[in-house]
Amino acid sequence: MPSEPILRCEKLSKRFGGVHALENVDLVLHRGEVLALAGDNGAGKSTLIKIISGVHPPDDGALFYKGEKLRLRNPRHAREIGIETIYQDLALADNLDVGANVFLGREPTKSFLGLQRLDRARMRAVAHEVLDTLDIDIARHKFVQPVRNLSGGQRQAVAIGRAIYWKAELLIMDEPTAALGVPEQRKVKELILRLKAQNVAVLFISHNLVDIFDVADRILVLRRGIKAGERRPSETDHNEVVRLMIGG
Repeated sequence: MPSEPILRCEKLSKRFGGVHALENVDLVLHRGEVLALAGDNGAGKSTLIKIISGVHPPDDGALFYKGEKLRLRNPRHAREIGIETIYQDLALADNLDVGANVFLGREPTKSFLGLQRLDRARMRAVAHEVLDTLDIDIARHKFVQPVRNLSGGQRQAVAIGRAIYWKAELLIMDEPTAALGVPEQRKVKELILRLKAQNVAVLFISHNLVDIFDVADRILVLRRGIKAGERRPSETDHNEVVRLMIGG
């Protein structure tokens, strides 16, 4: 591991009225590492990733990105510096094709008879190329169809491909295997390991301990907004992680 982590969170705290959603949480994530974030509902996982992705500012504590103190203005700022988030709903436009979803909000144009038009051919070509680098097999005819026609695993791959094309160095994945069948869960986990091999840092949030133990280098457990513990999968088991999650 490099000596300097890509992300370091120090004493992060967040309150919503009288509720302490996070309290003095520390986190370290290196390039080419998968850090799993585990915890029951209400443990603070969503609040933590929303701070890292620029949705919420912390009330206390600090973020350090590539060794420098970071104050995120908004999610766009996070994306501009290489922090991409894939939420459970994927934020795909179901009525658009694969290429349009890879470029969503950042579409290239070309001049035609003095007018600027979307360069759909380029978007589809780039989408095909980036999914090829992830070894994702989507038939060419499906690249011109709305993504609603793709399987859950293929849709997840499109969201990941978009993040990779836009140079994500830190990828936050919120429940990426939820609502997928077993074969597609396996494909998504293979994608995560492929990202790791490409030196992308992955923050992986899941309720599924089997998935966590399959892909994580370390497991950070939150309980009621506090850091309950941190373990390497090789040094713990499911029972201990559950005990950390629920206490006792």
